[in-house]
Amino acid sequence: MPTRTETITPALLRGWPLPADATSKYGRGQVVVVGGARSTPGAALLAGVAALRVGAGRLTMAVARSVAVPLAIQIPEAGVVGLPETEEGSPDGTGTEQLMDDLRTADAVLVGPGLDDPERTIALLEALTDGIPGKVPMLLDAFALGILPRIPEVAERLAGRLVLTPNPKEAAFLLGVDEIDDQSCSRIARKYDATVTCQGRIAAPDGSRWEVSTGLPGLATSGSGDVLAGTLVGLLARGADPAQATCWATHLHAAAGDRLATRIGSLGYLARELPDELPVLLDELSP
Repeated sequence: MPTRTETITPALLRGWPLPADATSKYGRGQVVVVGGARSTPGAALLAGVAALRVGAGRLTMAVARSVAVPLAIQIPEAGVVGLPETEEGSPDGTGTEQLMDDLRTADAVLVGPGLDDPERTIALLEALTDGIPGKVPMLLDAFALGILPRIPEVAERLAGRLVLTPNPKEAAFLLGVDEIDDQSCSRIARKYDATVTCQGRIAAPDGSRWEVSTGLPGLATSGSGDVLAGTLVGLLARGADPAQATCWATHLHAAAGDRLATRIGSLGYLARELPDELPVLLDELSP
């Protein structure tokens, strides 16, 4: 018999509290975000800021070399590493040895926001996987999850600690189908031994399922998915397990959209406004 889908409510989350606050930035969790091609550095920026807004203590961003300095100025709280890039400004898949110290001490890693070259992303993901300790959760977003069916050996190595945040098109690609349905999230979770969030539905590899009870059409805007990914990796770094982090992040992302819809309008608020809502929402959900 199919597992019942549980609705995520504030009461459910208050009964499932996040790990207690730590007393140092290292104890609050170290995040590494890899992405940010020259044409799309904002995606990495949004993800990094969201990770800090949900309480992650230390942020390292690895982006195309040509945008590293501007991002470092824009997010002075982050350490920024410039990766070698192609003539078009995409990280070319090399230079990851600069990140190895950060990867070895990371509590969670996000790869994908702002990457724009599938072949180079494959090379980058293969190189990064070698440097990440075996128990560290790894979240793939955008191009980094879209190429997963092409690198089954990497998917297998990440099984059990993989978190995926596909949009509907990416979800269909992960399954090799034309369209998704209500069961697609669960099928992706089983296929990749991953925790998955897609359009307000969450699925874990063990068959557990949840869905959010909030969220409005305004979230369908450029950069919104990057904020979700950053929120999720920040909670993972704080010590939440993949299912808990994914449920909390999906709810927080949707609730932030609701707040902005009430204050600004149901459509037209910007993804960069979402992270500022997260600290207050977290406080309201404290048990």
